[in-house]
Amino acid sequence: WQHPSSCSTFVSASVLNVTTSGSASPRTARFLPPSWSSPPSPPSFAPIPMPTRSSITFWRPRCMWVWATLRPVSPLSFSSTTSSWRFSFLLVGIELKYEMTVGELKNPRQAMLPMLAAVGGVVVPACIYLIFNHAGAHNGWAIPMATDIAFALGVLSLLGNRVPNGVRVFFSTLAIADDLISIAAIAIFYGQSPNPFWLGAAALVTCALVWLNKTQHYRLAPYSVLGLLLWFCMFKSGVHATLAGVILAFTIPAKCGVKLDSLTDWLGECLPLLDDRYDDEAHILGQHDFTVSTTKVERVMHRVTPPLIRMERLISTPVNFVILPIFAFVNAQVRLVGVDMSTLLTDPVMLGVYFGMLLGKPIGIFGMTFALVKFRVCGLPHNVNWHMIAGVGILGGIGFTMSILISGLAFPTAQFEVLAAKAAILAGSVTAAVLGMIYMSVICKHPAPKDE
Repeated sequence: WQHPSSCSTFVSASVLNVTTSGSASPRTARFLPPSWSSPPSPPSFAPIPMPTRSSITFWRPRCMWVWATLRPVSPLSFSSTTSSWRFSFLLVGIELKYEMTVGELKNPRQAMLPMLAAVGGVVVPACIYLIFNHAGAHNGWAIPMATDIAFALGVLSLLGNRVPNGVRVFFSTLAIADDLISIAAIAIFYGQSPNPFWLGAAALVTCALVWLNKTQHYRLAPYSVLGLLLWFCMFKSGVHATLAGVILAFTIPAKCGVKLDSLTDWLGECLPLLDDRYDDEAHILGQHDFTVSTTKVERVMHRVTPPLIRMERLISTPVNFVILPIFAFVNAQVRLVGVDMSTLLTDPVMLGVYFGMLLGKPIGIFGMTFALVKFRVCGLPHNVNWHMIAGVGILGGIGFTMSILISGLAFPTAQFEVLAAKAAILAGSVTAAVLGMIYMSVICKHPAPKDE
C-alpha cells in the first residue's frame, strides 16, 4: 500500500507511483472436485485496525455520421455525461480516508494549520474573482480556488532533497483539504434544483453502505453495486453526482477481515499439508488436491488486504492513465482562431480567474497561516520558515483538472466564458509553476536538514 499522495492527486491524480497490480487471485479451482481432506480452519474473520476511391466515397458519409454521433457536443459533456468520471472522485475519497485514518490528517492539531490555510487559499481567490465579476459572470467564483496537487507536488519534487519534509507535508495536507472544499462546492453550488424523492433514495443507499461497513462485510461487490446505485440517485437528485464517489470511499472498510495475530500459525499448519500434496513430477493441472488447497489459502490471503486498498488498486491505473488523460486532452483545448485577443485578455472572467490563482492563492495561504501563528493558534512545522510558506502559496496557484471541471459547470452554455476561464487557468497555472519553481530554488539552495 503506497501513500495515496504519491498515487493520485486529483484531488491528487499523480501518475508517478501508482499501484498497478490486481488484488484478486484467479479462482480456477472452483471447477475442480472437492478434496476429501482440507487444510486447517482459517483464522476467524474479525476486524483489526489497519480502400478504392469508390469505397472511400461510400464510407466517408457513414464515418462522418458516426463521428458526429460519438464526439462530445462540448468538452464538458464528454466528462460529465460519462459515468467514468465518478471513479476519479472515488480515488480522491480513498485518498482522503487514508489521510484521515493513518496519514497526515489523523492528528487534528497537526493538520489544523494547513487545513485552515487551505480555507484562506479558497476564500481570497473567490473574492478576487468576484471583484472583477461583481456585475457579470459571478457564477465562476469557485474556478480559481482549486489546486491541482499532482502538478503542484510535481513541481515541488523537482527540487529534490532541498525541500524540507515539513514543507511537503504542509503542502500535501493543504492540497487535500483544498480538494475536499472543491468537492463540497461542486456538490452544493453547481448542482440542479434538488429532487426530494431522489435525495431520499440516495440517503437510503448511503444508510445501506454504512450498514455494510458496520456489519463487517469485506467483499467489494456489494459496495460496488450500491455505489453505482448511489451515483444514479445523486445524478437524479440534482446534487452533483461526483459526491457519490467520496461517500462510497468513506463507507468502504479500511480494516482487514482476518485476525493477523493467528494468521501466521494457520499458515504454518497449512504448509505441511501443501507440501504433502504437491508432486514435483506431475503436471500442475493434474494435482487437484493441491490446487484446491492452495485456492483456500488464496481466499484467506485475499481477505488480508483491506477492501479500501483493493478498490484503490483496482481503479488507480484506469483513472490515472485513461480517465484523467482523456479528460485533460478533451477539456484543455483552447481554440483561439477567430477570437479577438484584446477582448479575451480584458474579459472579467479571464482577469478574475488569472489573478485569483496568481495573487489570491499566495495571499490567502500566507495570510491565514501568518494570522494563525501570530495569534498562537498553531505553530509552523519543523524546519519551515515564512519564505517557504510564501513559496507554497505561489505553487498553490497551479490549478488544472478541478478548475476546468468547475468552469464547465459554472458556464454550461456560455462558450466564450468557458474559453476565457480555460485560457486563464492554463496561463495562471504556468505562471504560478514558473514563479514558484524560481522562488523555491532561490530560498532552498542547500539540502534540507533531516528531521529528528
